[in-house]
Amino acid sequence: MLDIIIRNSSDQPIYDQIYSQIKNHIISGKLQEGEALPSIRSLAKDLRISVITTKRAYDELERDGFIYTVPAKGCFVAEKNIELIREENLKKIEEYMQKITELAVLCNISNAELLEMLQIIIKENE
Repeated sequence: MLDIIIRNSSDQPIYDQIYSQIKNHIISGKLQEGEALPSIRSLAKDLRISVITTKRAYDELERDGFIYTVPAKGCFVAEKNIELIREENLKKIEEYMQKITELAVLCNISNAELLEMLQIIIKENE
């Protein structure tokens, strides 16, 4: 069973919530290369949403190279594109760094202090 949580209170469209969660499962390795995804109808039924919404999420995942479709067999996790995953992770890092920078300015933290904090965290994780 694919673990997907739909939040109706979210500003993010439902198809995008499905897309993001499946993509994250693939990137993290929870979904392995070649693994079958639930059928569009099955997932729509489980999530109590429209088949059209589920199809849109799958179409977007296929367009972006995360899954592929085999006619009459279903959708499967595509071979991991290491460069694509690296780019996704770099984008996330940049977003986090932007938030960190904004917080540092609010707290009047210097660049030197930020670098020192980062170096301490890196050493702790080695």
